[in-house]
Amino acid sequence: MNNLVIDLTHGGVKIAISLAKRGRNVLAYDIYHTLNDIDYKMLLIYNVGLIELEDLKEFKGDMNVIYPIHLPLTHDEIKSHNPDLNYSFQTHHEIIQDLLKDWGDDIKKIEVTGVKGKTTSVFMLKEILIDEDPLILSSLGALLYENKQEIVLKKNISITPANIKDTIDLAYKVANPICKIADGIVESENLRKYNSAIFESSLGVSGIGDVGLLLNIAEDYPIARGRSSASEAKKQVFRCKCVCIEKETLDIYYPDVRHEKTNTFSMEDRTSNLYADNVDYDLNQTTIDITYQNVKTVNDNVLSGKLTVKTFAPGPHHVSNVLGVVLTSISLEIPIEKIIENIKNYKGIPGRTNKKTIGNSIIIEEINPGLNTKAILESINMIDDLKEYYISIGGDYGITCEEIDEDKLAGFLNTLDHDLILTGDVGLSIKPKLTINTQFIENPSEIYELATKNDKNLLFIYRSDYREVSKR
Repeated sequence: MNNLVIDLTHGGVKIAISLAKRGRNVLAYDIYHTLNDIDYKMLLIYNVGLIELEDLKEFKGDMNVIYPIHLPLTHDEIKSHNPDLNYSFQTHHEIIQDLLKDWGDDIKKIEVTGVKGKTTSVFMLKEILIDEDPLILSSLGALLYENKQEIVLKKNISITPANIKDTIDLAYKVANPICKIADGIVESENLRKYNSAIFESSLGVSGIGDVGLLLNIAEDYPIARGRSSASEAKKQVFRCKCVCIEKETLDIYYPDVRHEKTNTFSMEDRTSNLYADNVDYDLNQTTIDITYQNVKTVNDNVLSGKLTVKTFAPGPHHVSNVLGVVLTSISLEIPIEKIIENIKNYKGIPGRTNKKTIGNSIIIEEINPGLNTKAILESINMIDDLKEYYISIGGDYGITCEEIDEDKLAGFLNTLDHDLILTGDVGLSIKPKLTINTQFIENPSEIYELATKNDKNLLFIYRSDYREVSKR
């Protein structure tokens, strides 16, 4: 059988080489024409044949097509290049599950997806599992924690399914340095430095997780040139052994899905497996009273009870993330006392919701590559006394599949009795639609300087990659 890996931009090179190492016949199609020289040479070394789709007419027999969930081609369009082949199709997520079928049976594994809150939730889970030396793939990098110390495996890494495999391979290299093996310092080539794993995924999950956490479908944006959607891609979460999902998301998008270990969470719906009884919001530490009932666990138990957690969750959308994280932890049968104690250590993360003090000014940052209209509205609504704050909104377009409904956003902003500071492409674009007073400041650092100079607090809402903002 031939295996055709489509898309060498979003992890296809890793998938192709991994298959070739297992003795498979592998072909590759660089649909976006982004293959660099190093990856090209690696494919040659492992005898991966680069082809165009029209070259399929040269082949006979079985053809397994491995494609990304957002592929802008249908199965029929691929088949049209040679209808006589015996085709099978797998997504990148599915092939990663196959490649990792013998990995990690003895550790806790969590896959996290959703439209909003993925990275935040990953790092809350990291705090809860910190004593188990978690291995992490997130939009902030591939990371390994050993004795509560962070080891950066790779910084600039996307949250594609192939990079789950890459993260595991990087962790193996840290545990098994070739030079130390050769020198006899490391006796075993099977060392592992982690006892849990948390993987963030943008468009669904691979299914290797003991628990798959789907936080929300805050906005159901189109993918694959409008042929599919975020909700359809994230439906893959039901491939995991146990699923934790927002109740409203389950009811709206997956009412017909049946999975024997589905647990739901909600801010308000008391028919959920876990819900908030009471929330006392605070910019430093929010207190959340939680009830959980009939939670199905990975060990085939059913748990019910109550608990109170305190953590950094200044707005309702952050509290919803906390509920998903707590439900995931209970589903894994992590002791309640450990959940309560460890989640207190979550203080926010640079690049997502974060609070800090500069001089006499409180700075609240909401910096996110997937920031959309709803998230911006929720960020503003979490501030009780806006008069004490400068509000700055801006950022970049073209970062993710999600875009901003500028008319809806402008309509909301025009209801505020508050001046705005605009910045970046987003700020420039919405400025003509606003009737309230605004000023435009190109450099974000100057906005921080303005706030601290005038002893004003700042709510800084920016749609971008934090790594890029931090360079400005």
